[in-house]
Amino acid sequence: MANQRAGFEQHARTVTAFTVLSRIGGLARDATMSRVFGIGPIMDAFAFGFMVPNLFRRLFGEGALSASFLPVFVRELEKDPATAHHLARLLIGRAMLVLSVLVVVLEGILLAGFFQGDLEVGIWLLAIMLPYAPLICLVALIGAMLHAYGRFGPTAAAPIILNGMLVCSTLILVPAVTAGALTTEGQIMWVALSVLVAGVVQVVWSHMALRRATRAEGSADLPRARRLNREILMKALPMALGLGALQLNTFIDGLIASWPTIVGPTIPFLGIDYPLPEGSMASISWAQRLYEFPLGVFGIAIATAIFPQLSRQHGAAAEFSETLRRGIRLTLFVGIPASIGLLLVRGPLTAVILQGAAFTVDDTQRTAFILMGYAPAIWAYSLNQVFIRAFYARGEAMTPVKVAIGMAVLNLVLNLTLIWTPLGVAGLAWSTAICAVLQTFILHALLERRLPGILDHTVLPAILRILCVGMFTAIVTLIASWLMDPRGDSARWSYQLLSLVVLVGCGGATAFICARMLRMPELFWLLGRRSGADHTQSGTT
Repeated sequence: MANQRAGFEQHARTVTAFTVLSRIGGLARDATMSRVFGIGPIMDAFAFGFMVPNLFRRLFGEGALSASFLPVFVRELEKDPATAHHLARLLIGRAMLVLSVLVVVLEGILLAGFFQGDLEVGIWLLAIMLPYAPLICLVALIGAMLHAYGRFGPTAAAPIILNGMLVCSTLILVPAVTAGALTTEGQIMWVALSVLVAGVVQVVWSHMALRRATRAEGSADLPRARRLNREILMKALPMALGLGALQLNTFIDGLIASWPTIVGPTIPFLGIDYPLPEGSMASISWAQRLYEFPLGVFGIAIATAIFPQLSRQHGAAAEFSETLRRGIRLTLFVGIPASIGLLLVRGPLTAVILQGAAFTVDDTQRTAFILMGYAPAIWAYSLNQVFIRAFYARGEAMTPVKVAIGMAVLNLVLNLTLIWTPLGVAGLAWSTAICAVLQTFILHALLERRLPGILDHTVLPAILRILCVGMFTAIVTLIASWLMDPRGDSARWSYQLLSLVVLVGCGGATAFICARMLRMPELFWLLGRRSGADHTQSGTT
């Protein structure tokens, strides 16, 4: 049990290490697919088709079921491991049955021939990738069990499999397309099929890790396991409905961006031009991939690592609050500089990762402009993940869902408003960022009512120090950017690479030196060391 009770910072470092490898693979995947497919209707269709199984993952795998299951599983595992494992088998079996039936029904609708013409490629891509939904949900549920055992590496490493499959399938087929033996549409179909293959491999990988981690002894209390399973499903059902409303909004966001590809350049019945061009869905997807790099590496890693510890401490208010405070400080310590840094290096970053071949300089500028909307709120996206896990650990899963539904309505209104402004497709990014910041303040206010003093005498000064570090980082990065501008051709990839290295190096070094000079405890938590300036209670770690 020692591994399970290690401080969440240690687990966060593990998740971060594997997530960095995964995200590097993701960047390789993005670099490959952007250069081969560029921005256009083909990539729009793939992005939309891939979005749907990921909505299932967020709704079931990482949403309602995991939120209801993990706290119960953690507590049961400490009392009766055999019953906990039987509970997991019951829950996973029923969840997979329901998801599989749902996928079969949707496949029947998609392949019944109702959608023809311009929609045909997109429908086939969606039909191919839809079975990935139950597979990735199964991976997420197995991952929740591994987290309860303090094993975070296998789950964090699983996306490497998907990224590797996508890179290989894209590159292997390039000669066939060049020789005229395969169309671009045929190539993207094979790439979509590789997503399904990756899902099967991810399930096998996760299951092997779980078998190594589990050590169930004794006989299970079957009636208790069935009762707990019913309780989890009863909690998950209303939460799934609430999250379904939220994911429906995400689906609508995708429809808004994909409208020119799915429907056409005009709005039917009104006869007016649609404000977004073809390729908007692909542009949004590329920008999301770039801002999700720091979010996944640090923000979600911290939230993932803190969840089991908060679940164990749900009955001890003082320990729970102390762990949450450390999570807030660590998240902001990484999130605020990441927001500033991504905002300032968005141009060179987009060019270095995506630009080349089918991905033009204009595509780079459009994607970087969208990224400017997402970047300022990385700290908010990250902190929301921590706050949501805190509610889940307290057994109040519906509270953040209700807040998210309210934000989803606001997001839809802002989307439909901002796309008609000069922001265009970037309006979708700004809408997401605005709603994320509002959601952060609302979730904090609700938590403060339940746990007064979350932002105590240790947190507020820490936030001020983090803001100071962020300010100095921004100043140094801006000076470096100003000195770089007149020294090269900004359209050249090599110049953009040099700019990215210089700006990231200057910004990162400034942030590290400032944090070291201020002896900020968060830096030492991140590095796994102790600091004399750390006045936090050590008993919680």
